[in-house]
Amino acid sequence: MIHDRFVELQQMRYVVAVAETSNFTRAAERCLVVQSALSHQIARLERELGARLFDRTSRRVRLTPAGEAFLPAARQALDAAERARDEVAAAAGEIRGRLAIGAIPTVVAVDLPAALKEFHLRHPRVRITLRSGASEWLAEQVRQGALDVAFLGLPVGARPKGVRGRELARGELVAVVAPAHPLATGRDVDLHRLADEPFVDFPPGTAARAQTDEAFAAAGARREVAFEITTVDFMAGLIRQGLGVGMLPAAFAPELPGLSVLRVRDAPARMEHLIWSGFPSSPAAAAFLSTVNGGAEAAPADY
Repeated sequence: MIHDRFVELQQMRYVVAVAETSNFTRAAERCLVVQSALSHQIARLERELGARLFDRTSRRVRLTPAGEAFLPAARQALDAAERARDEVAAAAGEIRGRLAIGAIPTVVAVDLPAALKEFHLRHPRVRITLRSGASEWLAEQVRQGALDVAFLGLPVGARPKGVRGRELARGELVAVVAPAHPLATGRDVDLHRLADEPFVDFPPGTAARAQTDEAFAAAGARREVAFEITTVDFMAGLIRQGLGVGMLPAAFAPELPGLSVLRVRDAPARMEHLIWSGFPSSPAAAAFLSTVNGGAEAAPADY
């Protein structure tokens, strides 16, 4: 049972640090305190809560069931406190805080490095992080609040649920082959001809894979995906060695050296999306949405 005194934010920070590092020494280093002070505060909190938050052994530290229950609430409280400080600073004209961005590796609708540079110059007090991944994972991270905004690539007509967002740009996929591949001598190809080749593609269940799967199914063509990969660089390396062919966004493929690009006559299309949380955006996220929206105060939502 919690006593009358409220749990201090610093104690919550210590608990989160220990939970994330599984080590009191590393947690103390992260929090810039001596280990004895951190251990004392956590022990004090455990007494006030009437429950142990960590099981400690000589080899490891892990959360107890009580600790598992306490951790999400502690993170929410810390996030709320940070958000409150950021809102006060924004009211005084200073944007600061955290901006967590997600992006597929093949985003082309926005020059993301340039946008991040412009944003950093305007708002140097904002801590920017960027994570790359598949569209489905990025959308889930936005829904959970781990990411503020994300850039996705989806089949035309598909839209992520539980988020706000807008469509950025529509484009087609092109075929990419090794320069020595027999197809490299031509300028275009159709899906039935490509179906004769072993493919390098993303794993089943991803939006990037769905784009090509749906196109081949619509054309009545069957293909073999011999290599399932998770990164564009790995895909390009396999294709350069002549091990298979692939399909990538038309605006992105020319950026990969050592590959020949072919227009696909019955090419599948994709749509890039910018998404953000359905909850009110933080000052940093709102400012970033303004940056990529050409200076408007908020990005208009299509859905």
